[in-house]
Amino acid sequence: MVIIAAVVLLGILGALLLLPRKRKSGHVEKVQSNSSTQGSKTYTKADVALHNKRTDCWIIIKDKVYDVTSYVEEHPGGDAILTNAGGNSTEGFFGPQHATRVFDMIEDFYVGDLKQ
Repeated sequence: MVIIAAVVLLGILGALLLLPRKRKSGHVEKVQSNSSTQGSKTYTKADVALHNKRTDCWIIIKDKVYDVTSYVEEHPGGDAILTNAGGNSTEGFFGPQHATRVFDMIEDFYVGDLKQ
């Protein structure tokens, strides 16, 4: 009886490890529904400049706009993320301090393109 229970328990644990994990990112769903139904939103530099606080932080990276407000407190570099809040963070983003995973992560925060 104990052996059967152990086999069942191991089977359940094995199945849980194989199931795909959901990524937490409310921004991704918003962007996907926005881009598929309405196209990409555009913002001016003045629009982005209004979002320059810890509680409302947008940045520009290579002419794309990102709302990183929800990431500010998690940023491993502390308040360095706020250095260019409301402005262009391209140079800092591509600095040597960032691991390559940030290039995938940043897309979770995309809200639109910079108007030229």
